[in-house]
Amino acid sequence: MVTIKEIAKYCNVSIATVSNIINGKPNAGRETREKVLRAIEELNYTPNYIAKNLKTRRSRTIGVVVEDITAFCAPDIVDGITSCCEEKGYHILLTNLRLYRKFGESYYENEKFFPIVHKEIKELIAKQVDGIVYVTTHERVLNCLPEELTVPAVMAYGYTRSGKYPSVVVDDRNAAAEMINYLVSMGHRRIGIVSGPGRSLHTGERLLGIKTALSENGIPFNPGCVSEGNWTRESGYQGTDRLLEQGVTAIFCMSDIMAGGVYDRLEERGLIPGKDISVAGFDNRELSTYYKPPLTTTALPLYEIGYTACDNVIRKIQADGEEGENDQILEIAESCRLQVRASVRDIRAEVERSL
Repeated sequence: MVTIKEIAKYCNVSIATVSNIINGKPNAGRETREKVLRAIEELNYTPNYIAKNLKTRRSRTIGVVVEDITAFCAPDIVDGITSCCEEKGYHILLTNLRLYRKFGESYYENEKFFPIVHKEIKELIAKQVDGIVYVTTHERVLNCLPEELTVPAVMAYGYTRSGKYPSVVVDDRNAAAEMINYLVSMGHRRIGIVSGPGRSLHTGERLLGIKTALSENGIPFNPGCVSEGNWTRESGYQGTDRLLEQGVTAIFCMSDIMAGGVYDRLEERGLIPGKDISVAGFDNRELSTYYKPPLTTTALPLYEIGYTACDNVIRKIQADGEEGENDQILEIAESCRLQVRASVRDIRAEVERSL
């Protein structure tokens, strides 16, 4: 079996350098890191995890608790966590709470499932995980992580509002503002909004971004141009007529699914999205590329949320006992990405001719 000493000799670097690279520590330069990683692969080096764990008293395992793996956001978040673990030499131990199956959508707004969370986290601790990443399926404030945890923990796609556990979330406010700025740049000044439910954190943050962007572009915010939805296709459909009555030239939906409902109603009225009325969505769900025309939308940074959450936990593990370990950012907002497609039309020339 190839040893670290042999890898170091092969690469003409120190044993400490090889060890740092294997353990994911940022102490080596890029070229050195790549050379050592190539050597590890070429020489088929396999770490002796049992001996290492006995020495460090760590399992190099991250416990991942997912509210429901079937939710659209969960796979990409878990993929980001897995990628981070692979890069840094950790493994994951995943628990799927299956909350949607057990409670339906009601679990978003109650604490009935907290005992399940506590039980699963307790079992993960018993299995000697070094840290915990809790993955929500709908961004909201949650106080389900026990304060007495003995390992680092981070919440992905949700807010703990805790002085102990960081949160990694979507930057909804800036994402919504970016979409409004894009629509305005295409000549649209009367923009209808199909929002999410008023109680949703996503809705509140996105409305703030919308109001800010409108104000910065000298456009008054008109509450009459907002139709409250509930994330369903039906609610997008139901809100379309009301917004068209307001004379809007573009409709911005806070989810791609609600945008599908807008498409349905526009078709019934003989209107073509991207030609007669511009339509934009949010989430960048796979289905948005199959709409006709494909939907302009905002891609959620789900992979990045998972990666950042896991990286935060691993950094905390590696900083155990070191000075400054508590100097952590308790809320990290990951940026979204605008996806421009054919559902938004440039009407600047028409606007200029009408002046």
